[in-house]
Formats: sequence, C-alpha cells, structure tokens
Amino acid sequence: MWVATVLHRPVVPVPLFFTSHLSPKVLLKPKTFRFGFLLPSLKLKASATKKQLQTQEPDNEDLHNQEKSDDQIFDLGWLPTFPHVLVASMSNFLFGYHIGGMNGPIVSIARELGFEGDPILEGLVVSIFIAGAFIGSLSCGSLVDKLGCRRTFQIDTIPLILGAIVSAQADSLNEILLGRFLVGLGIGVNTVLVPIYISEVAPTKYRGSLGTLSHIGTCLGIIFSLCLGIPAEHDPHWWRTMFYIASMPGFLLALGMQFTVESPRWLCRVGDMKDAQTIIRNLWGDSEVDKAIEEFQSIISNDGTDVNSRWMQLLEEPHSRVAFIGGALFVLQQFAGINGVLYFSSLTFQDVGIASGALASLFVGLTNFAGALCASYLMDTQGRRRLLIGSYLGMAVSMFLIVFAINYPLEEDFSHNLSILGTLMYIFTFAIGAGPVTGLIISELSSSNTRGKIMSFSFSVHWVCNFLVGLLFLDLVEIFGVASVYAGFGSVSVLSAIFAYYFLVETKGRSLEEIEMSLKSNMRGGGR
Repeated sequence: MWVATVLHRPVVPVPLFFTSHLSPKVLLKPKTFRFGFLLPSLKLKASATKKQLQTQEPDNEDLHNQEKSDDQIFDLGWLPTFPHVLVASMSNFLFGYHIGGMNGPIVSIARELGFEGDPILEGLVVSIFIAGAFIGSLSCGSLVDKLGCRRTFQIDTIPLILGAIVSAQADSLNEILLGRFLVGLGIGVNTVLVPIYISEVAPTKYRGSLGTLSHIGTCLGIIFSLCLGIPAEHDPHWWRTMFYIASMPGFLLALGMQFTVESPRWLCRVGDMKDAQTIIRNLWGDSEVDKAIEEFQSIISNDGTDVNSRWMQLLEEPHSRVAFIGGALFVLQQFAGINGVLYFSSLTFQDVGIASGALASLFVGLTNFAGALCASYLMDTQGRRRLLIGSYLGMAVSMFLIVFAINYPLEEDFSHNLSILGTLMYIFTFAIGAGPVTGLIISELSSSNTRGKIMSFSFSVHWVCNFLVGLLFLDLVEIFGVASVYAGFGSVSVLSAIFAYYFLVETKGRSLEEIEMSLKSNMRGGGR
C-alpha cells in the first residue's frame, strides 16, 4: 500500500485459481445469496469417472493426475466470494484514483487558487491528504469493532463523497485543503478496512488470491485517473471535472455494500450465529459450516464475547508481537524507497526520450498492474512469506542495478536503458510481494479480537513513514546523490527480506483461527 508523498514536486506513486466446494443445496437456494451465481453442477464429471472405472481400470497414478487436472479446470470455489470482494476493492480503486488525480492537476489548482510557485503550499495540499489518512486509519479499528465491516464501508463513503465535491467546488486554498483532508480521512479508513474484510470473508484456500484484488484496484484507479487527466494539459479547469468524477465511485460503493455480506466472524462475535452460518454456507460451502462455526466459537470462548477490544491489549502477548511485526513491515516497506523510485522514474524516462510525465507514469502503472496480476496467482501457490522475501530481494537487485548504471563508466544510452530496466524491475517485484502481501499478512496474523486495532496501528505507522520519506527524500538526494540513496533503498530491501525470513510465519492454506491458535500455542510453549 502506498500513496503520494510530500515532495517539492507532486509524486504519483503507482502503487496489494480455485476448487469448488459448492453443494447442490447452495445452488438450489439462490434467494439467500446476495450475489447469486448458479454454477454448473460437477456431478457429470463424477458420473463419467464412475463409467470409466466400470469399463476400464487405468493406472491409479494416471487417474489421480487426470482428476487433479479436471479439478483445476472446474475450480470455481472462489466465485461466490468474488463479487463481495470486488465491491470492497472499489475502495482501493478510489484510493488509486486520488493518487493519480493529483499528478498533473496540482499545477492548475495552484494557478487557479492563487498559490502557484509556492512549494510549501503545494506540498501542504498533498500532505493534508496524508494527515487525514493517518486519523482515518487510527479510527477504523474502533469503528469495525462496533459497527462491522459493511456499515463502516457505507459510513466511510460520506467523507469520500463530500471531500471530492468540496474539492471540485473549491474557490480558495482553505476549501481545497478541507476537501483533500476529508478524502484522506475516508481513504485512511478504507486502507485498513479492505484487507480486514477480505481476510474474514474469503475462503481459506483463496484468501491470498482474492486479497490481491485490493492492490489490483489501486493500480486500475491510478491508470484510469492518469488517462482521464490527459485533457488537464490543455484545459486549466479540468481538475474540477476529475474531482466530480471521483465522487461517483463513492455512491457506487455505498450502494454495492447493500448487496454484500457481513463478515461471518464479526457476526459470531456479536451473537448472530444464524446469519453467520448462512453466509458460510453460501460462500464457502455446506461442508465448511460446522468446522468454521466450531473454530469461531473456540476463539470466542478464549477471548470473550466483548467485540470492543482495547488499545492496551496491543501491549500483551501475542498481540504485541503481531503489532510489532505489522509496524516493522510498513516501516521497511516505505524506507525501501517505493515513493522515491517513482519520483525519479519520470526523470529516468526523460533520459530515453519519453518527455511526457503522464506517459511515463502510465508505463509504471501498467508494470505495477502486471505484477499485481502475477501476485494473484502466486499468493496461494508460493505463499505469502516466500513471495515477500523474493519481492524484497528482487527490489534490492533492481536498486543495485541502477546504482551500477549510475556509478560505472558505461555508454550513455546503455546506462539509461539499464536504469529503465532497473526501475521497471523494482516496480514489478514490489507489486508481486511488498505491495499486496504486507497488509494482508498483518490481518491474517492478527487475532480476531484485536485485528481492527492492530491493523489501525500498522497503517498509521505506514502513513507516518510515508510522510517522512516524502519530506526527506529530495534533501537526501541533494546531499548524498541519487546513487547513494538508491543503494540505501537496496540495503533496506535486503534487511526487509531478512526480517520476513526470521519473523514471519506462513499463512497460506490455514484458517485465521488456526493461525491465531498456533501463535497462542507458541507463546505458551515459549516458541517463536
């Protein structure tokens, strides 16, 4: 997760299948399913297999491989959950839209509102967004505990819609600051809320892949805003239209959440067992109901029925360990330099003849999107921990490649092309791990009772570090040079890979309750 930072010039960070368990009973009762999909019954495959066994006796290993191949072809167990996650990921689309939407238009905004040429005020318009996001992140945990995910999503659309409209109608600096603050407030809540919702609603087997939809949504939002912002180069008032358009996804999100399900885990915590069972049956399948409810109740019996966790619980084990890991992961992610690399990417593209900043950002956005698509497949096959380690190692190699291109006497064109390659490699490797994995794995490691608070704490650390990197980056470049700063980013990336190796446990294929009980068991046993 990443956003534009406070730099002397505005930055546009361009930032994150399956086996069907549906039973015939679910397919015959679409009226209980908010987003209904009538999937084809797989009985025909089973019937055909029986006939084949009656007529011939193939080798057992060949039969097993054939059945495995067939299962992969008809693997649709993710489909019932997909529309609910897709609606939630619309929040990330808004997040990406507001990031990309401030790239070019900030110049027109400053000119029309009378603060053109003042880097402090231009930086304030950008940084007020981060201030709002920080407050929104801190408040999200308490809102989710009390109201649940669906209602929090809908309430959160209020500052998103109002902020966009106030920004569009702004006639003074104070008005644009108010609009940007409200948008930041809403985005701060959503960045915490989306990974919580996805982790609690998605079936265990597909949780990682569905979790990448949030990062994909951010990428699409940025790409859409960059394309929509092209007329801003010729129309000085186009920025108002862009802000008006930014209010529309908020209305769609509020409406869409009417048709999505609540987190079954939250429903169990507030005692609504019947609705929780219905949601599990519709999304995960009949066979998962009893096991899931038993796990939920086991956790509730240990933690108590109070849905409102306390901030002081984050000082107790194992919550303090998870909070430390969450905060550290975001510190490392931000100081690995994603915003700095994105800032200099436009200058790097200019060196090879691509003068348009919007076109350079589009190249970066498409690379980021391609990485997010790869992550959607790798998340549940390779696992979060391995993906995160590989991602940071790839980012380190990319940084050192750029340092080599800058410091060593190479042919100018070759040096520039090498820098372009390193930049795109860095963004791609970020998008397959460090981007989408960080928020999701923190949510997975958190206990049911403190998940909201731990996520709020972790993302508030993210926003603080985001602000600091943006504030200090250009000064560090001026003092030490680009190569030294990039070498520092590469070193932090190596440190991040080492941290992930020693401090993270794999969450792939394990329910949230299994992970929580395992962490508590390790704590009682004195293990890591």
